[in-house]
Amino acid sequence: MANDTKERILAAALEMFSQNGYAGTNIRELSASLGLVKSGVYKHYESKEAIWNALLDQMIAYYADHFGSVDHLPPVPDSLEELTRLTMHMVHITVHDEKIIMTRKVLTLEQYRDVRARELATKHFLTGLTEIFTRIFAGMMDKGLIRRDDPAMLAFAYTTPISALIHLCDREPEKTEDALRKIEAFSRHFVATYGVQ
Repeated sequence: MANDTKERILAAALEMFSQNGYAGTNIRELSASLGLVKSGVYKHYESKEAIWNALLDQMIAYYADHFGSVDHLPPVPDSLEELTRLTMHMVHITVHDEKIIMTRKVLTLEQYRDVRARELATKHFLTGLTEIFTRIFAGMMDKGLIRRDDPAMLAFAYTTPISALIHLCDREPEKTEDALRKIEAFSRHFVATYGVQ
């Protein structure tokens, strides 16, 4: 029961932080949204900062489980078409999973206030993606699927426009389908340019 309440608190906090930011969210409103009093929240978390840190820990684990990470890599594709399928699978998770969308919004809002949020934003929006695809591209080069080049530079060139289009989906959700088409077209262009036929 206590774990259920803790999870409910974190879910409500994620939603409120993604809409109002950390400073714009207060414990009284958070507890009221759950049908609790403030002391009911403080029974599980000693402060708003404790909720924030528990939420960041949860975000890291959730993202790694559902999207991937350097420690939890997807398998290296066995074909060029599989690279596009893997990319689109990862993108669909990113733009359709509400928890990941809210996480991205929280990190975007809080990256200027909180050092840990800034580090996670950099990791999830840039360096983590580059590291994942550096390993994927190195593996594909070893399989003879894409031509030899600097895998880190290829990963940077591949993930940066995709990441920009994902952020566009957050800002302007009505453009999501167009952004998905552009990402798939970009992936196919990359394959046509760097793939070994």
